[in-house]
Amino acid sequence: MFDFIVGIGQRPDVIMYNSLMDGYCLVGKVEEALRVLDAMKSAGLQPDAFTYGILLNGYCKIGRIAAGLSLFMEMSLSRVKPTTIMYNIILDGLFRSGRTVSAKEKFRTMSESGIPVGIDTYNIVLNGLCKNNCTDEAIELFKKLRATNVKIDVITFSTMISAMFKTRRIEEAKDLFATISAIGLVPSVVTYSLMMTNFIKEGLLADADDMFLAMEKAGCAPDSRLLNQVVRVFLKNGEVVKAVTYLAKLDAKQLSVEASTISLIVSLFSRKGKLREHVKLLPVKYQPPEMLG
Repeated sequence: MFDFIVGIGQRPDVIMYNSLMDGYCLVGKVEEALRVLDAMKSAGLQPDAFTYGILLNGYCKIGRIAAGLSLFMEMSLSRVKPTTIMYNIILDGLFRSGRTVSAKEKFRTMSESGIPVGIDTYNIVLNGLCKNNCTDEAIELFKKLRATNVKIDVITFSTMISAMFKTRRIEEAKDLFATISAIGLVPSVVTYSLMMTNFIKEGLLADADDMFLAMEKAGCAPDSRLLNQVVRVFLKNGEVVKAVTYLAKLDAKQLSVEASTISLIVSLFSRKGKLREHVKLLPVKYQPPEMLG
């Protein structure tokens, strides 16, 4: 397309170059995108914030965080002011690669430089801290957020509910879930799934069932992913009767049983599986073939 545009006598502008780079980055061809950047500079055009954002996202998506940081530095030297979106991209990349210290430093720089910090940024930081075993820091940041005018969303609550369960603060997780509706927000399927699966892991089976009923009552339809996850957690915890109940819900809603669920059933209920003596509790169609007859 680029050669075609040049061939018909059109002079590509920044928007055209950006579109081409974006296309390459979407399919993971960042080096090709960089060649377009070089051609753009050779044509006397200056990269803008969108240009750097495209390339930064491309690098981070394929895990080349060091290259992304170098590009971020080049952008600053080119006097292109980083945007909130750019900081979000680099923060997410740093946390995903386990570079927590660098991520926290970058977040501090962002906050001190006057770049607008919204809930999307805070969600990235909170999630990154939790995923990198800095849960206490995440909880402190969350407390500070609740004391400010930052509008917290369901993603924020879901992240912190997960953190509370991770640190065995069950009652605090319940309180956070209750707060969602109290402040006018609506729990998502992800939120309900977090509550249910963690209740099961903690042996709070009645609470898990109550959460499922509350979900249906609220008009939030459980999807295949949630039900499969619940079935797997029940099975891993040896709760065969409960697992069968939720397998039946999958069938009733004509939702598919995922390959990972089938694989777990086969491994647990085969002749060498630890739940083999309970195999007859499963509907016939879910019983491993070797156990039939």
